[in-house]
Amino acid sequence: MESMNEPVRFETKIAVVLRDDLKVWQRLNMTAFLVSGIGREVPEVIGDPYADADGTDYLPMFRQPVLVFEAGKEALTRSHQRAISRGVPLSVFTTDLFTTNNDRDNRAAVRAVHRDQLDLVGMAVYGPRNAVDKIVKGAQMHP
Repeated sequence: MESMNEPVRFETKIAVVLRDDLKVWQRLNMTAFLVSGIGREVPEVIGDPYADADGTDYLPMFRQPVLVFEAGKEALTRSHQRAISRGVPLSVFTTDLFTTNNDRDNRAAVRAVHRDQLDLVGMAVYGPRNAVDKIVKGAQMHP
């Protein structure tokens, strides 16, 4: 029988890697955008809805932690390449997306650039714990 005090160990991992030269508002905004697609693409990562003692309902959230890392431009590019080669669910954020103001223009900005030429500032991945660990190797936990 499992003890309620034992930590839960997930077989999968959600990780966000952000470039280390960004402003705080950019990091926060990007993190929210990057993880939003994971819940749609991999619905089993979403837990049950919440409710407080008064019966107020709240939206469900991820059922597991989201680990946030930071890395230099080169390490972020390597992580992106590793994620592509492993075929894990992946979202990206490029410098161009800071200047667009809607979803249509965001998608067009990414589509206009070849994969190896993307000016990445962030990415999010979901997959088996060991695969994600290898993908984010070289990045540091965000302070």
